[in-house]
Amino acid sequence: MFTVIKADQTDIDARSQISEIFADGFTQWLGYFSKDRNKIAKAFAHMFVLNQFYIALADRKVAAMAACTDGTAMSVRLHTKQLIKHLGFFKGNLAGFFLKREFEGLLDNPTRDKCSIEFVGTALEFRGRGAASHLISHILDHTAYKEYLIEEVADTNIPAMKLYQKLGFKEYKRKTIPKKLAEKNGINHLLSLKYVK
Repeated sequence: MFTVIKADQTDIDARSQISEIFADGFTQWLGYFSKDRNKIAKAFAHMFVLNQFYIALADRKVAAMAACTDGTAMSVRLHTKQLIKHLGFFKGNLAGFFLKREFEGLLDNPTRDKCSIEFVGTALEFRGRGAASHLISHILDHTAYKEYLIEEVADTNIPAMKLYQKLGFKEYKRKTIPKKLAEKNGINHLLSLKYVK
């Protein structure tokens, strides 16, 4: 049902579809900048480095997405001018400053044997149909890394945790959220997961 390819190897507008999936999955985290899903999608569409993303396609629609990087190349690059264009001067600058650190991180001590799987998301119409599972399985089966890392999954993201555990990922690090922030967003821990071939 799903065909997996790199996002830069298709003739469809993968960037806009990826940005919509991103907005659906991340608007709750980016609510300070805008609660408007369409505005978030437009503001962040520029950032995806398409040759770092895999997509699961179904009938020319992006059903799921995930970046896979070896830590020497970034999967996203934020441009403050684009953020200002869509979010306004103040919030665009803030997004550029704070999210650059959060989104543009590289692996500590990158090696050819280790990669990071990032920005995993499924389009609303394909949720619960195995698109993300198929996509991540493809990455695990068709890349030559020995170790796959998924950083900072919210402990409340039960569907994602079940998916990763089903695929063989194990928790290796847990970050506790400060109490005030945990009470505000309902997340107690951010979990880091690892899969070793």
